[in-house]
Amino acid sequence: MSDSDDEPTLSVETFKALQEFYAEQEEKENRLNEIAAEKGNCDSAAFFDEDWQLSQFWYDEHTIEALSSEVVRAAGCEGKIALISCPSLFTSVKNKGPNCEDLTVALFEYDRRFTIYGSSFYPYDYKSPLDIPRHFSGYFDLVIADPPFLSEECLTKTAVTVKFLTKDKIIICTGAVMEDLIRRLLDVRKSKFLPRHKNNLANEFLCYSNYEIDSFLK
Repeated sequence: MSDSDDEPTLSVETFKALQEFYAEQEEKENRLNEIAAEKGNCDSAAFFDEDWQLSQFWYDEHTIEALSSEVVRAAGCEGKIALISCPSLFTSVKNKGPNCEDLTVALFEYDRRFTIYGSSFYPYDYKSPLDIPRHFSGYFDLVIADPPFLSEECLTKTAVTVKFLTKDKIIICTGAVMEDLIRRLLDVRKSKFLPRHKNNLANEFLCYSNYEIDSFLK
């Protein structure tokens, strides 16, 4: 028997599936390069697969539009907005209208893939909640956060970051099981708005804020 007889062979179907996979990956890479060249002015989150090991679950289109519209409305077109662990909102917030050229949007995120957002990206690990630039203390008109894990440690440490960054308004999206703790930590109230994800989550997910948002979030 020759060495070549021992080599595994692929079926036509498997070979075709691999070709399609590599073509899809190449398309994503090319699109991300375009996004980087455009300094993040496209919906790049849609081109990243969710990393479930990082507990990533992207919002659906309605939730993205509703939340991004509200944070820009509340902060104002010349406002300063911080996004903590919710990268799928960045592009929509950044692109809200031709009259919002002076809007400041900062993404605090663990996933380094989002360095494509350039100077708007700040590496963030909730385990080190104050390992962020000191000049951001009380800097942001509105902070919106989506702690990645439904744990007391994650929520408590993310709340430390939220308190450090904000000078006014807060929105938190997290599981219903965290309601008592988040109320105590940040003095927020439950909204009627229900954030939803592209891939449905088993846990009930809610939205909380320290100001009235039910008149605006639908």
